[in-house]
Amino acid sequence: MELYYTFSVLIVLASFFAYLNLRFLKLPGTIGIMIIAMLVSVAIRLVGDQYFPETTQEFFQLIREFDFTEILMGAMLNFLLFAGALHINIFDLREHKWPILTYASVSVVLSAFIIAGLFYTVAPMLGLQIPFIYCLLFGTLISPTDPIVVLGILKEAKVPKMIETKITGESLFNDGVAVVMFAVVLKMATDTSFDATFASVSKLFLLEAGGGILLGALLGYTASNVMKKIDDYKVSVLITLSIVMGGFLIAKQLHFSSPLAMVIAGLIIGNYGKKVAMSETTRDYLSKFWELIDEILNAILFLFIGFELLMLPDLQEQLLLGVIAIFICLSARTLAIFIPASTILRKNTYSKGSLTTMVWGGIRGGVSIALVMSIPNSVGDIKDVLLEVTYIVVLFSIVVQGLTVGKVAKKVLKNDEPTNIKEAA
Repeated sequence: MELYYTFSVLIVLASFFAYLNLRFLKLPGTIGIMIIAMLVSVAIRLVGDQYFPETTQEFFQLIREFDFTEILMGAMLNFLLFAGALHINIFDLREHKWPILTYASVSVVLSAFIIAGLFYTVAPMLGLQIPFIYCLLFGTLISPTDPIVVLGILKEAKVPKMIETKITGESLFNDGVAVVMFAVVLKMATDTSFDATFASVSKLFLLEAGGGILLGALLGYTASNVMKKIDDYKVSVLITLSIVMGGFLIAKQLHFSSPLAMVIAGLIIGNYGKKVAMSETTRDYLSKFWELIDEILNAILFLFIGFELLMLPDLQEQLLLGVIAIFICLSARTLAIFIPASTILRKNTYSKGSLTTMVWGGIRGGVSIALVMSIPNSVGDIKDVLLEVTYIVVLFSIVVQGLTVGKVAKKVLKNDEPTNIKEAA
């Protein structure tokens, strides 16, 4: 009943804020909802206790009791990734498979270590002594682009199709690498008995990522073949719901990556399943149903990111470090895109403008906040520091990068002819 009450409040607020944004702010829907939620959060912190003490305390309690990490990583992320993958043309991904795989793996690892090194160097200058292992932890949680945010924003940013495909593909698949990296580093930081050898880390990664991919393929092909025998839009919608919800339970039980499983299942059903198993009517109903699920959950997610401001102990305390972290993350993102492009992907042809757009389009979001909130409270003040810095970086990424990525792409790609990356860089 408490969970129902919480979601009821969030749905009411999300619909009200969505109306206010559409009526007055006229920003991209999810960003507008988040900004309004942030403004409300600031107002609550400033005058809430003075004018509405009981309501303020109840709302604070509601936000604190909402397990953002579990709800996002365990439920919402699976629905949103499946919905996003369902509408992606797999042939577009296949055309750019090597850049996508490289940016979703090598670039994430490279970015994490660059951020860790720079963060470890800068923190003592501001009077903070943060062990390197926690700097690396910050690097792993802030490096991956957020698939939910990227999919939501790029739809409205009018970025060129080729670049949109690469950024979207990267964001869909980099969760597997990032979450495994985060889990390993967190275990190293908090569990002294854990022996982080190459063999143990490789085994964990293969179990999580490889198992997730195989599970997703099995679910996707099985569901497609089952729907082929019936072609009923009501039953087809129920089957896809069972794939997401039941697939998560299976992945959790087997310790597989449920995000990767949902991406693969969504791609297969959205391409193979729609082609061989569905009539035009079924395809239309299924697409519209998952579009609505996507919009509703995105609204709730961005609403909660805005209200996350209420959870921070003191945002001003780490404001300077947060601003510096923004530049650190952008620098790491730049290197993580340009270095593989000039080495591993040197046979591919890119323009400098397209790579610049990919750097600016690497938007962080709710996944980073969920990961930092999952850090145990036993680490003390370090968690508060990382939480505040992460929120500042995510806020900048969503608002500034999210609102300007389309304009940046238009500017840097103007008269930008594709050249070999060695020459372009």
